[in-house]
Amino acid sequence: MTEVVGADRQRIEGRLAELRVAHNDLDAAIDALSQRGAYDDLQMQRMKRRKLQVRDEIRKLEVLLEPDIIA
Repeated sequence: MTEVVGADRQRIEGRLAELRVAHNDLDAAIDALSQRGAYDDLQMQRMKRRKLQVRDEIRKLEVLLEPDIIA
């Protein structure tokens, strides 16, 4: 894999920043909902699933930014 540079790197880093904020927001919302006590199980499942999707997308983008290391 080649190293991502220039505008592509900036675009990926910008998207990563957005996703990290979304992940943190979902985490906070899940915590708030669970502390409330009575909550909608379906809503909680959807939020957790979305949080996992965001985490997976973050990991994929992070891999693009990591330089290849030849062992």
